Amino acid sequence: MDDSSALAQLDRRVSGCRACPRLVEWREEVARTKRAAFADWTYWGRPVPGFGPADARLAIIGLAPAAHGGNRTGRMFTGDRSGDVLYQALYDVGLASQPTSVSADDGLELYGVRVTAPVHCAPPANKPTPGERDTCRPWLVQELGLLRPTLKAAVVLGAFGWQAALPAFAEAGWTVPRPRPAFAHGAWVALDGLDLFGCFHVSQRNTFTGKLTTGMLREVLTTAAEAAGLPYRPG
Repeated sequence: MDDSSALAQLDRRVSGCRACPRLVEWREEVARTKRAAFADWTYWGRPVPGFGPADARLAIIGLAPAAHGGNRTGRMFTGDRSGDVLYQALYDVGLASQPTSVSADDGLELYGVRVTAPVHCAPPANKPTPGERDTCRPWLVQELGLLRPTLKAAVVLGAFGWQAALPAFAEAGWTVPRPRPAFAHGAWVALDGLDLFGCFHVSQRNTFTGKLTTGMLREVLTTAAEAAGLPYRPG
């Protein structure tokens, strides 16, 4: 089985997971009740797998799908304000085929980039519990393991993702320093053969208040793209 087939199989398995009762109940309730603006949608209402090519050189690791974003569309960071910011920035620096991401069949392609998260179900109040994070970790470990032959850099969005990603990288075979590096925007950690970067999350709270500007995000993405050996437009 080639890496592409193995990753597609993993994505299917992720989509069928029911390991966390609280998250299963919440994601399915949201899919039934919907938001008025999306009343005509058939919500995905399942765990959301990663998105991007199997030979990605750069990974972007978030937190979890949004209730009316990825939980609705079935694709990471698609259909919500956080995704609007992220995919616009990826397009601006030459890593995405278009600046918007509205549905899983809108034609968006990522160039050498895989977008994923440590928690694959939409959590209430956007806050997974530590237990849910740990239960979901094996999926990220397997995904990183499949990406390892080509993966050269990763951008982790936010402190929660950082805390979840470091042990996942360790379990997937990378050597993570001890003590584990603290999260900070602009943090850089050299793992063996991989450059790991920290970035404030693209949440509305951060982008609306200016804690994370588009310029700051583009700067991290271009630095990571350069580390990954991907062609990019300077941010």
